Amino acid sequence: MTYTSVRNTLSAFCFILLLTGQSATAQSSSGWRKLFNGTDLTGWKHVGNGRMSVENGMIRGHGGMGLLYWTEEKFGNCTIRVVYKMQKANSNSGVYIRIPLEPREEWMPVHYGYEVQIDNHPETSDEDEYHVTGTLYSLTKPLAKPGKPGPQWNTMEITLDGPRTLIYVNGLKVTDYKEGAPVPPRKFDFEPFRGRRPDAGYIGLQNHGEHDIVYFKEVSVKPLAEK
Repeated sequence: MTYTSVRNTLSAFCFILLLTGQSATAQSSSGWRKLFNGTDLTGWKHVGNGRMSVENGMIRGHGGMGLLYWTEEKFGNCTIRVVYKMQKANSNSGVYIRIPLEPREEWMPVHYGYEVQIDNHPETSDEDEYHVTGTLYSLTKPLAKPGKPGPQWNTMEITLDGPRTLIYVNGLKVTDYKEGAPVPPRKFDFEPFRGRRPDAGYIGLQNHGEHDIVYFKEVSVKPLAEK
């Protein structure tokens, strides 16, 4: 290799390092950390029936009911951003938060964590507005109903601030709940047990069933600023 070739190679290498450094700085300055890398399910684990896979850079379910959860840590005092779309005009899924223990099956998170519902039209079944997108499933009524039908993209931001849970869908607040606030009694046996949830817990994505497919292209977390 000639001196000129070596110099050109080193220059190209330095340029790549410069771009990489700029990208990393931009990402860290935003404060968001991506839990889904867009390629595979590294750091995630599925429990229950069915499975989850990555298709065209998106997470999707097969079969169910199951749960895909982030295995590496619990989350509290943060905002979780989930970008998703329904395969059909309406499909059923959910984002789980405040799961106290690492789940080994699909019903433990239902009864001991919270499901942030994804379902724009629960009124087509026996369920009601306590089961609509952006609510804590069967526990809270929506302050707004901004969920978009498939195949439009939706952005959900879930803020865990100690015992308080705030949920925004497409920029509009749907839920503002604090532990201990009154909730309705259980209406169905598949609804969660009532009771306080921890300030921090595992998070996951619901794999509801073969006919309820929701695509997730982003799952990111940002810590809350210190007060």
